[in-house]
Amino acid sequence: MPINHLAPETGNIADNVIGFARALRAAGLPVGPGSVIDAMDALQLIEIGNRADVFTTLESIFVKRHEHALIFAQAFDLFFRAAEDWKQMLDSVPLPDHARKKPPPASRRVQEALTQPSMSEQPQAREQDLKLSVSDKEILQKKDFAQMSAAEIAEVTRAIANMRLPQAELETRRYQPNPHGLRLDMRRTLRGSLRTGGEIVDIRRLGRIEKPAPIVALLDISGSMSEYTRLFLHFLHAITDARKRVSVFLFGTRLTNVTRALRQRDPDEALASCSSSVEDWAGGTRIATSLHTFNKLWARRVLGQGAIVLLISDGLEREADAKLAFEMDRLHRSCRRLIWLNPLLRFSGFEAKAQGIKMMLPHVDEFRPVHNLSSIEGLIKALSSGIPPHHRSLIRSAA
Repeated sequence: MPINHLAPETGNIADNVIGFARALRAAGLPVGPGSVIDAMDALQLIEIGNRADVFTTLESIFVKRHEHALIFAQAFDLFFRAAEDWKQMLDSVPLPDHARKKPPPASRRVQEALTQPSMSEQPQAREQDLKLSVSDKEILQKKDFAQMSAAEIAEVTRAIANMRLPQAELETRRYQPNPHGLRLDMRRTLRGSLRTGGEIVDIRRLGRIEKPAPIVALLDISGSMSEYTRLFLHFLHAITDARKRVSVFLFGTRLTNVTRALRQRDPDEALASCSSSVEDWAGGTRIATSLHTFNKLWARRVLGQGAIVLLISDGLEREADAKLAFEMDRLHRSCRRLIWLNPLLRFSGFEAKAQGIKMMLPHVDEFRPVHNLSSIEGLIKALSSGIPPHHRSLIRSAA
């Protein structure tokens, strides 16, 4: 319903505000019943026929964070533009500047939220949809990313966004007070003995400080890897919220650091920022050149403190020579664990026949697939397991 036709006595204001709040909640905004009540009270104090006033009023109530402003603007524009006479008001009522901008990457999520089935459906219909969704999830667990439709990719993206990586703690060289530690804290023990006239009553101990291992991801964005890389970026964005020490690099014909772009809270904006910062997306592949750039410019900055390197690539290098083996060996020696994620492992009869794969394979600790949800879940278990440092035996896992 158009805002200028909403009258308090008809009750349409309450219905539209509640529906709009449900759409915002489905799009990811934290909108509760209290905000809906505040919005109803605020709309009684302004001119309902003025779109700009309604926009500003609802924005001040429903938007709590800066990153939610773009999603709100998209939802407001889609929800309240059904009437024909509303277009006539657009010429006379100026819109806020951020409402006139190009639709942000989150607009697709807003459209999906507005087209969701109504909450007033019959329980039998919702139960049937639930059964179908469970079956679909079982299929999506094993289905290849490259064979998925747009709707299935959207469903997988939502599943990846909910994944959480358990903290696999690593011992550092630093110590902190720990009653169960194995090292005697002589300074604190002697200081405490001063209270008892020099008699040692309480022995203080120190234990190692444990921190999550840094994760460094090197993602191939060549034409054959673009679908897998994009979904794996969703996974890295999901674990970045829990782990602040995650560094991400994309490479095709050149290396690009997208760590800062991927730290944006909204996943759509983060991936759009990554895409805009890369010039060679879905182009050629120069693995040896990209690894050389990483080893020379970035290895000392991000591979300290027992970092785990995730290399996602099919290994199909055009210029496979001794340089590729040298750079892989150098990368392998600089990190705690080097895990190679290759979508070609989805084939049961896979053999390392390509020259590039043969040169890279001896320098990795684990060789795993990355083509479906099950393979990503297997990677999460591998990252959470405490494989000891300097573990150099090749592990091949198929999902």
